[in-house]
Amino acid sequence: MKRNATAVWEGSLKEGNGKISTQSGVLNNTQYSFKTRFEDGNGTNPEELVAAAHAGCFTMQLTAYINEAGFDVASIETKCDIDFQNGSIVESHLSLIARIDDISTEQFQELVKKAETNCPISRLLNTKITSNATLVQN
Repeated sequence: MKRNATAVWEGSLKEGNGKISTQSGVLNNTQYSFKTRFEDGNGTNPEELVAAAHAGCFTMQLTAYINEAGFDVASIETKCDIDFQNGSIVESHLSLIARIDDISTEQFQELVKKAETNCPISRLLNTKITSNATLVQN
């Protein structure tokens, strides 16, 4: 399987702007610029897209591990914060709340760490990855 996205940039770094499109069409000429990356502009930026990819990938990987362990997931909500400093992503932090019945806190935390290490985006990123996971049971 291969996926793709396209970025087009016009103009200088600070005054120019770009558009990002994805193969699926979910992003279609979505605006990004120096202001959306380093200031408070309207549009997206590469770090926000990395955060979305990491949150989505990790959540799917964790769900797979939980299912393999014999438990059903009611829901998992994951927020990813990307820390971008001095031109580098220095950390990706995953915060999640999971609703899963009958799983022990210890087993849940083990699976979180396993997913944190093994999801494809985690393996792609060359940075510190941390997580904070909360388990809610009915």
